[in-house]
Amino acid sequence: MCGIIARIGQGNAAETLLSGLENLEYRGYDSAGIAVQNGSGVKVHKTSGEVSDLKSSLDSDPHGNMGIGHTRWSTHGPPTDANAHPHTDTAGDVAVVHNGVIDNYDELRTELTAKGHEFESDTDTEVIPHLIDEFREATGDTELAVRKAVDTLEGSYAIAAIVDGEEAVYAARKGSPLVLGLDDEEWFLASDVPAFLDHTEDVIYLEDGDLVVLEPDAYQISDLAGNPIERSIDTVDWDPEDAGKGEYDHYMLKEINTQPTALSNTIEGRIEDGDVAFESLPPGTFADVDSVQFVACGTSYHAAMYGGQLVREAGVRAEVLRASEYESTAGPVDETTLVVAVTQSGETADTLDAVRKAADRGARTLAVTNVVGSTAAREADDAVYIRAGPEVGVAATKTYSSQAVTLALLSQRLAGDVPDAAPVADRAAMLEALEDLPQHVETVLETSTAESLAEETLDSESFFFIGNGRGRSVALEGALKFKEITYEHAEGFAAGELKHGPLALVTEATPVFAVATGGADDKTKTNAIEAQSRGAPIVAIGPDDHPLVDIADAHLSVPDTHPVWTGLLANVQLQLLSYHAADQLDRPIDKPRNLAKSVTVE
Repeated sequence: MCGIIARIGQGNAAETLLSGLENLEYRGYDSAGIAVQNGSGVKVHKTSGEVSDLKSSLDSDPHGNMGIGHTRWSTHGPPTDANAHPHTDTAGDVAVVHNGVIDNYDELRTELTAKGHEFESDTDTEVIPHLIDEFREATGDTELAVRKAVDTLEGSYAIAAIVDGEEAVYAARKGSPLVLGLDDEEWFLASDVPAFLDHTEDVIYLEDGDLVVLEPDAYQISDLAGNPIERSIDTVDWDPEDAGKGEYDHYMLKEINTQPTALSNTIEGRIEDGDVAFESLPPGTFADVDSVQFVACGTSYHAAMYGGQLVREAGVRAEVLRASEYESTAGPVDETTLVVAVTQSGETADTLDAVRKAADRGARTLAVTNVVGSTAAREADDAVYIRAGPEVGVAATKTYSSQAVTLALLSQRLAGDVPDAAPVADRAAMLEALEDLPQHVETVLETSTAESLAEETLDSESFFFIGNGRGRSVALEGALKFKEITYEHAEGFAAGELKHGPLALVTEATPVFAVATGGADDKTKTNAIEAQSRGAPIVAIGPDDHPLVDIADAHLSVPDTHPVWTGLLANVQLQLLSYHAADQLDRPIDKPRNLAKSVTVE
């Protein structure tokens, strides 16, 4: 949520700032702005609306070799020009962009107002430039003023600031992501790597408590007390072209269609001699684990459900918990508990909070994430990467598939390590079928009839998705994907729950999408038939020879494979169904209203 970009170096900064903001649009936002320092003042340009609105409002590129930019997601105050970032102090000498939430902003605003500071917005952010100005007046030292200002703040923040007459960008983070990009002739700061991936692949992932000063030819990282800190430089292995749409109309469609490549990367090197081979989790890693807790949000939660089901099938106690409810729903936790955080970005605020609480209670923690160097990867005891590459569309697609496969492999590593657990009886066949999964996904992409089915069902009143066992998480994910990009009413249910209330909503205008995995599908078939008897059209998603197909009114076919992987092929069909329905409804598919790619505030 929200996006920060900052740049200092040779040449004009405005074009780089604007392109960086465009690269961050996937995070979700409702206003945008930049501030440029050009030696004759700090020039701020901002507006509600999209980055394209900001660009069209500029008569010409503001001149200056350094600046900051921001895409805002409203938390304090509505999306107006005044509430857009950057914000300045009363004189306009200090400009700041900020992600996060300042918990004590009311108190600070009252104190600053009493001292003569004038505020123009409803935001919590605006107190920050005023604080910096106040401490600059007191100390005469901008870097010290920034340290004192952030030390005064309570809450979460990633901050970048520029000051009139100074060739420097000041930045700090606590609880919100901020990454430093290093190029030969310029430095960058951003909320996420894609903001500057066109310019450099060398990055430093900043940590809580870091304060950074960027100058044209140098950068310094220190703690809030001013002590220098050394942070390692990582190289991002994402191709800049991976973050573009290429020939596709939407990022989401591109990411659906690149799942074979993403899955090949996820699987590569992780199957050896008929067994699971995690580079960071050798055999015996989990020998002291008694139980597993998965914590996640949204699509990652559904992937965790898929993995959790397989862990339980292996005979290991496992529960899947919504990260936002971890504190109130987690059962007993001790040093024999493995807590697995599933988070695409590695920066999801609720998931990070759950991991920290689990660690405080003595649990061992493991991050399953897509981003090397992310907060989850750094803070967890261990990390496994899903290797899906950059995902820009707000609706997660390829990352769900890669998460689910990674967790399925994890289930078999656990089964081999935990006493009294048991891998699936046909593990060799399961892993052999996994190596065929990318090609099977390719087959689905080439043969799917989801586009025509979307058109046939477009006038429906509601869309229900049902499944049992591993199919339940696929049904829930299918419903989530459908509702978030089509804006149509969609619900996912465990198949056996349909008759316990939701059946009252079923009519001839309520298609029921039944997920068949080749596992425990009897309840799915029984409940599909019951819905059909009430007039609902039934769509089976599964192999051609599945019994559900015989009773269904329509069928989205998947290749015959091991039952563990059938649900993931069904999920690709449901992704395509959602995409084509949203496209036919002319929805903003990559940027659905009110949603953000990375939810970095609680």
